[in-house]
Amino acid sequence: MKNIWLDGIMGLVIGDALGCPVQFLSREAIERRGSVTGMEGYGTFHMPVGTWTDDSSMTLATLDSILDKNKIDPDNIMKNFVKWKFEGAYTPFGQAFDEGITCTNAIDRFVKEGDWKTCGATGEYANGNGALMRILPICLYYIDQQNIGLDEEAIRGIHAAGSFTHNHIRSNMACGFYYFMAKEIVDHRDMELQACLQKGIEKGIQYYSSDKECLSELEHFQRIFHLSTFAKVPEEKIKSSGYVIDSIEAAVWCLITTDSFQECVLKAVNLGDDSDTVAAIAGGLAGLFYGYEAIPNQWLSVLQKREYVENMCRRVAICIRSK
Repeated sequence: MKNIWLDGIMGLVIGDALGCPVQFLSREAIERRGSVTGMEGYGTFHMPVGTWTDDSSMTLATLDSILDKNKIDPDNIMKNFVKWKFEGAYTPFGQAFDEGITCTNAIDRFVKEGDWKTCGATGEYANGNGALMRILPICLYYIDQQNIGLDEEAIRGIHAAGSFTHNHIRSNMACGFYYFMAKEIVDHRDMELQACLQKGIEKGIQYYSSDKECLSELEHFQRIFHLSTFAKVPEEKIKSSGYVIDSIEAAVWCLITTDSFQECVLKAVNLGDDSDTVAAIAGGLAGLFYGYEAIPNQWLSVLQKREYVENMCRRVAICIRSK
């Protein structure tokens, strides 16, 4: 039986680790120093080869909560984020690094006020990619329930989880679109990847069109509505910043303009700027489609704490299916 947790989470962590050494470098700077072709060490954060960052740490903190509680427990997830920030839990070397400002501010508010419902940032500036980068475990939790009528409950849960740090409808919707795409990949692996993604996006459009507030925000996602057209957009028109719309566009573009896990995540990394997060977002979906077996062994073999991450994925799969 396919382990979607291993496929998706390992895809995300590998993408994150590939992008870590060149994070914040511009596309032009990466071209000048030479494109990333595999796992590298040091670079931006001067970390050893195979090091993953906050994207993976917050994903694993969420995963560990699901494993511990066998459900989505917002308070417990936030407590795990606190452990990550202040105790170095869920990190390669026992110390948090590359923490996003919006995420850390939300954690600080949670420590001070103790309410996960109000700790997330609001307003236009709450649309960084810090919720989208860590939402995959929440998506997989609902997808693994294999309940056909679950979408409504899933989207409510995904929006709530995204709002822990980024409490804006646009960020929530990006997480929702990610869920719909992930679900179509898991449900229809026999289809081409672009067809899976397109079907997921169409379900997202249908879902969000029924809500007045969401309907007004749909215009921000327009470029990914028609993937056959979007696939023809040249690289210079793709932004890879930390803005959630740029990130989801860049990840989807990498997925539909490549034919393998390896090609997809390397393309994402070499876009530059927020390279680790874009590669993590793309890597999660690429992992679900191509499978764990498609991840190059030479990358897996140098991944920091590989056994720890893989064991958590295997354990949560057993935990969810035994409910």
